[in-house]
Amino acid sequence: MDIERIVAEPAKLGESPVWSVAEQKLYWVDIDGRALHRFDPSSGRDENWPMPEEIGCIATRRDHRMLLALRNGFANFDPRTGDLVRLLDPEADKPDNRFNDGTTDSKGRFWAGTMRMGPPGERPEGAFYRLDADLGCHRMIDGFWTTNGLAFSPDGRTLYMSDSNAKVRTVWAFDYDPDAGVPSNRRVFVDTRGMAGRPDGGACDADGCYWMAGIGGGELVRFTPAGAIDRTIRVPCRTPTKIAFGGRGLDVIYMTSLQKAGEEPDPLAGCLFAITGTGVTGVEVPPFAG
Repeated sequence: MDIERIVAEPAKLGESPVWSVAEQKLYWVDIDGRALHRFDPSSGRDENWPMPEEIGCIATRRDHRMLLALRNGFANFDPRTGDLVRLLDPEADKPDNRFNDGTTDSKGRFWAGTMRMGPPGERPEGAFYRLDADLGCHRMIDGFWTTNGLAFSPDGRTLYMSDSNAKVRTVWAFDYDPDAGVPSNRRVFVDTRGMAGRPDGGACDADGCYWMAGIGGGELVRFTPAGAIDRTIRVPCRTPTKIAFGGRGLDVIYMTSLQKAGEEPDPLAGCLFAITGTGVTGVEVPPFAG
């Protein structure tokens, strides 16, 4: 196994890596740096586009545009022209909230969660939303401090999500109806309070195992569908945020990370990494269907 730093310029808050099968490139974001990035592994070039506000998560589209979940709602962005077209803002009444983590289900619906910026309030103010192909937006589940961990099993019938808040540190699993887009039977998948890191971004591999970026613990953790720890990979920084499977064989693990100030030196924090030789492959994350 090899872990390589592939983008040395640290992001303030690297997140939401998404592999474009059509382009064979990796899209990712710098939330606090307000930028969309695209890394080309064939050239080693990383390009970026500034955003007008924090950009939490993204999804590819079939027409080479990107679907963005920004601080102020959803938007389409065309990297070829730089045009950004706003769509809708489901939390226009909550100016202190922004979108955080997101992914698509097997039908191409976009799931994305919100969170309060800055210090937590007196109660959890985040929620998970589902954006359909016709741009119908549905508030699905409330009561989260820091929405994270969204991922779907390879058959599309299990939905995972988490709350990274230090008081919660929990990953949940749901039964999921891919046709209706509705989760049910919520249960605790993993309680991470005995682990080194809190649950940040999630992803599922081709074996149906769930991968958690253990932020603060410097590790990626693979869980079986039953919630048992199957494998732990120590990474070169304490703050991994999310992974995506990429490469032609979907056998490269790309990992984003957070640059934190005011703590012990962590010189590689915020960089983008590629992990090869794990013997694990991923599944394609569908483009947004809209």
